[in-house]
Amino acid sequence: MANKTINSLNKKIKSCQKCPRLATYIRDVAKTKVRRFKDEDYYGRPLSGFGDVNAKLLIVGLAPAAHGGNRTGRMFTGDSSGDWLAKVMHKTGFANIPTSQTSNDGLLLSNAYITAAVRCAPPQNKPTKEEMQNCHAFLEQEFKILENVTTILCLGKIAYDATCKLLDAKPGKFGHNKLFEYGPIKVITSYHPSKQNTQTGRLSWNDWYQVFKRAKKLV
Repeated sequence: MANKTINSLNKKIKSCQKCPRLATYIRDVAKTKVRRFKDEDYYGRPLSGFGDVNAKLLIVGLAPAAHGGNRTGRMFTGDSSGDWLAKVMHKTGFANIPTSQTSNDGLLLSNAYITAAVRCAPPQNKPTKEEMQNCHAFLEQEFKILENVTTILCLGKIAYDATCKLLDAKPGKFGHNKLFEYGPIKVITSYHPSKQNTQTGRLSWNDWYQVFKRAKKLV
């Protein structure tokens, strides 16, 4: 039943045109591309979440990357953030392979579902408040369908703020590997595995791994 319901929701997400700025941007990126991917066909549409619909762990990111998910058609796929996420999820038993390169690469998640606060790649990775609001209903619907979720892992402050809104909870002070409890739901916060964090040393591999070790124990 959950699979059928999530598939119906994903069709709605794929066809969403609520945010003119984002709809135009992802189409333009898909058309102009970048040199290293000039021979590839970009997906260029809003992205749904993916993973195990019976999962206890829900991972919430910011938004698809312009030349990552917006190109490949799957969140955290085809870019460095996806590499970090797939590798650590494989190491902690949430994924069957340690890479996330294309939407048909055989990656399967176990007891985890990946989604995002915003479904279209925003310019400079900065969605507006209105755009985040437009997307929030999709997160709410996913959360209702994924009824086994007990733990939410937020990758970045925007993801944490969206999750607090989802749970009707007051945000605490955001930080890396912090644990909050909102009723029956446990929320872990983490820095996002973007190059801005991983290549500057703000997020080390060990600190990233510790977050997922913690999540594994909770679910």
